Amino acid sequence: MKAVILAGGLGTRLSEETSLKPKPMVEIGGKPILWHIMKQYSAHGVNDFIICCGYKGYVIKEYFANYFLHMSDVTFDMNNNEMKVHRKRAEPWTVTLVDTGDHSMTGGRLGRVAEYVKNEEAFCFTYGDGVGDIDIKETLKYHFSHGKKATLTATYPPGRFGALDIKDGQVNCFKEKPKGDGAMINGGFFVLSPEVLEYIDGDDCIWEQYPLKQLAEDGELMAYEHHGFWQPMDTLRDKTYLEELWQSGSAPWKIWG
Repeated sequence: MKAVILAGGLGTRLSEETSLKPKPMVEIGGKPILWHIMKQYSAHGVNDFIICCGYKGYVIKEYFANYFLHMSDVTFDMNNNEMKVHRKRAEPWTVTLVDTGDHSMTGGRLGRVAEYVKNEEAFCFTYGDGVGDIDIKETLKYHFSHGKKATLTATYPPGRFGALDIKDGQVNCFKEKPKGDGAMINGGFFVLSPEVLEYIDGDDCIWEQYPLKQLAEDGELMAYEHHGFWQPMDTLRDKTYLEELWQSGSAPWKIWG
């Protein structure tokens, strides 16, 4: 199973951090939030990642190029030009980093990596800035049980996002950022069949607009309801909140050992 992660946006509402790095590289507990998301997936057996890079994508590439050094204890013998590794902390990951353009929209970025997932039975898809104690295995199980083209994770918002009209698990209507009153919202963490790629038309395609709305109208969008923790990192306040949870030792999304 592969997971596609969007990591190319500007992150303008977190400009205090994103002037120097892409939003998914903003750190929580000394690790990029992208790392936290990947650890979530990995805890459920998903270890093959396609990262959609864009704005300052070289920062993400350099991070993974040097990941071995980031995660190991080493001694550098400068006199003899040698490096000795004392302790290795490897991840069972395959990471493909794809430049999907500086200005591509969310749907456009998914379209840019179509060749990496078009032959899969299904694949995971999420944003590079949100964490939760999502049961990835259950979302996969649910997706394969209903036979539709797309499954999204529905959750309750800390703010207002895309509200969903759900009946018997099927999403009948998708409205982006409504002024609703407590409806469940799109929390990302999708499971998609490759057929959804047909709904994407070019780099300007916004995933949350035509593709999701059309999938809902076609009766092809289902919702896995998540009633646990979910939190995006849109602002500095969000980052501070997530950092406090991590430092407390009780971060709800830390489902790995």
